[in-house]
This record gives sequence, C-alpha cells and structure tokens, in this order.
Amino acid sequence: MHFTSELLLDDGVLERRFTLGGVPGLLWTPADASASTPAPLILLGHPPLGLGAMYPRLVARARHAAADGFAAATIELPGSGDRPARPALDQAREDLRRAMRAGEPVGDDLVDALVLPLVDAAAPEWRAALDALLSLPGITGPVGVSGGLISLGVRLTATDPRIAAAVLFAGSFVPRVMFEESRRVTVPLHVLLQWDDEGNDRASALALFDAFASRDESLHAHLGGHTGVPAAAAEAAAAGFFRRHLKQA
Repeated sequence: MHFTSELLLDDGVLERRFTLGGVPGLLWTPADASASTPAPLILLGHPPLGLGAMYPRLVARARHAAADGFAAATIELPGSGDRPARPALDQAREDLRRAMRAGEPVGDDLVDALVLPLVDAAAPEWRAALDALLSLPGITGPVGVSGGLISLGVRLTATDPRIAAAVLFAGSFVPRVMFEESRRVTVPLHVLLQWDDEGNDRASALALFDAFASRDESLHAHLGGHTGVPAAAAEAAAAGFFRRHLKQA
C-alpha cells in the first residue's frame, strides 16, 4: 500500500489517498485512532461511477463513521474512474439502458453479464485492501461493510470471516448465483430498500433478503425511487447498527 496524499479535515478526520496494486483508494481515520487505541474498520461500498463522482457522498459517510469511532475505507471498482475500461461490462450497461428505454424485461443473462464479472474482479481487490488496511497501526477489526453493489457486499460477507456485520443497499440487479451465496451469510445484517425503485425489482430484493441465513437481520424500507433514500436516516441507522455489532464484538 502506497500513500499518495494526506489531508486533515476540519473535524480532525485524517484522509489519506493510496494505491494498492494499481488500484486507487481512500482511507479515513478518526482523530483519536492510534496503535494503542485502534479504530474498527468499515468498508464503504459505492456504485461504479468512479471515486471522483462519489467523493462527496463517500467523505460524508466516512465522517459519520469517524464521529462514532470507526475508520472507513474504499477502493475504485474495476472499469471505473481512471482504471482501464472493461468493454464487455460497458456493452452490458448499454444493453441494459437499451432494454429499459424500450420497456423490455431485464433477463437473467443480462443481469449476469452486467454484475458477475464486476463482482468476480472486485472481490479479490477488496480482500487485498482489507489485508493491507488491517496491518496499519490505528486500524483493527472487527470489520463492517456498508453499501455499494449488494452482490459485492454479499460475496465479501459470505467469504471473508473478518467481516462481522453489513449494511446492504438493495438498489442493484442481483444475479441468480447470489441467492445461493446469500445462504452463507450469517453475520448481522441491516438492509435498506427503496420501495418504488424504478431500476430494481422489489420482489427480487425481498427474495434475497429472505434467503440470508443471518439470525439478526432487519429490513428498512422507504417510499420513493432509487435516489430518494433519506441520507440522514440511512446514516443514523447504519451508525447505530455498527455501534451495536462492531464495538461490542
């Protein structure tokens, strides 16, 4: 992990940009984090729009996390930002836009082409980032996952025992295989759902929620479309959830 810049925000949160194996990332640590009092870590997921576009939202979430005593980190997704393009993924996105403009159903094969290659490429990078982050002084487990592509959250939570809790956003298409992977997710879960999300199949989201094997699982639904989730409510719910399940782990 190579740190490329450092910025002290006005609330004392330290923001550091880094690269790891050519993958850009961001790390935020609270003012009181140290080797003797390390902060538990939350991985901040995001849609594949690029860290530059998502930065205002990400830094706001990181500052909320730091106010509760958590470090937060994220990395750029494959094919996003300045990373090399992935032509097959770009074609799947164009096929999705074409189908939605035409009012056609989004079939399973298209969802698989759109989501699975991204998850398959991203999950090992997030695990490598987690290896590096947990080796730093001032950062410790247990680890939480918050937001982003729900399929990537499922993959990470199902396969990495260091992740102790997850807040997942049911706002993206879910490949068929994820329903099987979700049955291996046993950590505490808090799932956010926009009830009238025009780009997400509500029935599919509810079926995925039902498939999780967690015994500590909650669903928080809001009326409104994809971008209508009340940010303050979402952050407050996530903060309380992680305080309960990471600070007490």
